[in-house]
Amino acid sequence: MDSLKIHQLFARLQAACPRPTTELHYHSPFELLVAVILSAQSTDKKVNEATSKLFPAANTPQALLTMGEIRLKELIKTIGLYNTKTANILKMCKLLLERHKGEVPNDRIALEALPGVGRKTANVILNTAFGEPAIAVDTHIFRVANRTGLAPGKTVRDVEDTLLAATPDEFKQDAHHWLILHGRYICTARKPNCPTCPIRDLCEYPGKNEAF
Repeated sequence: MDSLKIHQLFARLQAACPRPTTELHYHSPFELLVAVILSAQSTDKKVNEATSKLFPAANTPQALLTMGEIRLKELIKTIGLYNTKTANILKMCKLLLERHKGEVPNDRIALEALPGVGRKTANVILNTAFGEPAIAVDTHIFRVANRTGLAPGKTVRDVEDTLLAATPDEFKQDAHHWLILHGRYICTARKPNCPTCPIRDLCEYPGKNEAF
């Protein structure tokens, strides 16, 4: 996709949703970090249901450590991989207290050193909590980037690097959220809803005229 099309694509997504943000519910960088860790192989809806009970009970590293493993598991047991996520969250809380005075660091290397935090999670935190122009490539963004021709790539990192290079600076801050929402509600995996797509004429998906 050429640069003119890319600019038009993001301009239209911006017009449709001027202030995009995550659908995860949170009130602090730490709450967001916990929610993103919980969201792996789960839905935002499921995570929000769990954190609506968890965060009123404990929403700081020390509070979660004090709560302990048994109670934490009880509160997040509706989420997939809750045993592993419980262990990672508690280890993450311990390291935040030991290394960062209980605060979530605004630094990629420090974030990725935390248990349960990979590059995608770090990008979400840097973008959503700290306003960095990072793009976290999840399954939705990977699909949209490849299907539309916006940023083709064989790996998640390929797509991330291509998106960062191709996205105009004025759109980089919000690109992550626009593309996730577009993939979640319009450019869906099984049957993209091409008739309602605001970027249909720009899209290079060969099957867009047969997708309904």
